[in-house]
Amino acid sequence: MRGWWQEITGLVLPVDCAGCGRPRTELCERCQGLLGGAASARRVRPAPEPPGLPPVWAAGRYGDEVRAVVLAHKERGALGLAGPLGAALAGAVRRMGADGPLLLVPVPSARRAVAQRGHDATARMTRVAARELRRQGVPARAAGALRLLRPVADQTALGGAGRLVNLSGAMAVAGGSGRLLRAAPVVLVDDLMTTGSSLTVAARAVSVAGGRVAGAAVVAGPRDPEVHPDARLRR
Repeated sequence: MRGWWQEITGLVLPVDCAGCGRPRTELCERCQGLLGGAASARRVRPAPEPPGLPPVWAAGRYGDEVRAVVLAHKERGALGLAGPLGAALAGAVRRMGADGPLLLVPVPSARRAVAQRGHDATARMTRVAARELRRQGVPARAAGALRLLRPVADQTALGGAGRLVNLSGAMAVAGGSGRLLRAAPVVLVDDLMTTGSSLTVAARAVSVAGGRVAGAAVVAGPRDPEVHPDARLRR
């Protein structure tokens, strides 16, 4: 119900740009450009880099406007932003050189968080990204093939090592998805990367099931190894 109401209000109520606040546009041209795409996507690495982290490509650089757009979609239910965010992710996938067929797999969110938000932001962006890739001639599909096995602690105050411990054994392949993961190279998808812990654990789960992770795509990564995105977005 909440997701339906968000869709309707987004159509009938005036909105301001989710990135900079410019009136009467959900996302202005400048902020959409900051999300990047295939031309500006770059390889990003956390410091320190956890062992087993696949190559990660970010569509854009993390900054105030990009942070605001991601939060508006993820936390405030601006569902129309899934379009530009998914297109940005598709650009990151193209930049990594993968030409399909590909299986795009979102990093799973906690059920409680999804229920509170009224939607699964990462899964929504992933579906849009797969659709955009197909439009560009790249065979791709999205599948929620991973799930969390147990609740995990709030990671806000944890460093990279602590997050790996917190997530260890908490993620696995969803029932019946093993064959799907083995059928095509997997690209993991998330809104952004900070320490790389979530992507590392997700890659391990895919590997245990016999799948091959070709890389990971995120909307944004840190500007440099010393600057990490806002803690409220960390997984």
